[in-house]
Amino acid sequence: MAKVKVEIDEGSGFCFGVVTAIRKAEEELAGGDTLYCLGDIVHNSREVERLEAMGLVTINHEQLAELHHVKVLLRAHGEPPETYEIARRNRIEIIDATCPVVLRLQKRIKQEYDTEGKKQIVIYGKNGHAEVLGLVGQTHGEAIVIERASEAHALDFHQNIRLYSQTTKSLDEFQQIVEYIKAHIAPGVSFEYYDTICRQVANRIPNIRRFAASHDLIFFVSGKKSSNGKMLFSECQKVNPHSHLIDNVEEIDSTLLHGVRSIGICGATSTPKWLMEEVQKAINTYVQNTEPTEGCK
Repeated sequence: MAKVKVEIDEGSGFCFGVVTAIRKAEEELAGGDTLYCLGDIVHNSREVERLEAMGLVTINHEQLAELHHVKVLLRAHGEPPETYEIARRNRIEIIDATCPVVLRLQKRIKQEYDTEGKKQIVIYGKNGHAEVLGLVGQTHGEAIVIERASEAHALDFHQNIRLYSQTTKSLDEFQQIVEYIKAHIAPGVSFEYYDTICRQVANRIPNIRRFAASHDLIFFVSGKKSSNGKMLFSECQKVNPHSHLIDNVEEIDSTLLHGVRSIGICGATSTPKWLMEEVQKAINTYVQNTEPTEGCK
């Protein structure tokens, strides 16, 4: 019988922003200092657990306000200005791991907000997402957040609009929003849009589609809280209905492995490579101990 192929997508795994945040955390922890992290350093519970075992302490914003004279790491998602003000007031040393792409976007939105003229600053992103909270914070909470193209109808098309995007959102849907606003904006009203989607994320979409289509079965490894993970998993499902989202090895359904010849493992920008390798090892162990049969479920 033919050997079952179990392949990891080389394009999956941490983006450079997450890599930098984790490296900074590891460097601080190696020095023996207590290090706090404001929110999960990455939306992957297994990686959070690994770093917490090294001494990282995850806190929320309420806990931050109670801390004094400590070190706090800001993750790649970025933070609103209020967080920096609390740190300054409480003499907290900030280890800033904000992704450079996010940082540039924050500065651009703040600059637009600070310029004269009445306008709607619109952010295409997920309400409540850490990055979006940081972006909205640049406008003192005045920015309008829309999560999908269908929400664009609620905008005031008789007032100037400036459109931005959370860095990890879908480029296709962003373009749909742009076209909708162009079609509905009132004569003489200004509309400007800025494609601020990270190409490290956007460029993964065609790659992950090809990867998913080339295998009988896909296991997409991602934390359930990862916005980017949900988006990329959806792309896998579009081209391969035999795609399954799992958080860890324990969630592998072994009944899915029967009769397949090719299994692909991929993940989000928040998925560590070592976790995908764990999944690959577990699947290889199973298929080696199970006689393969013809056909695909």
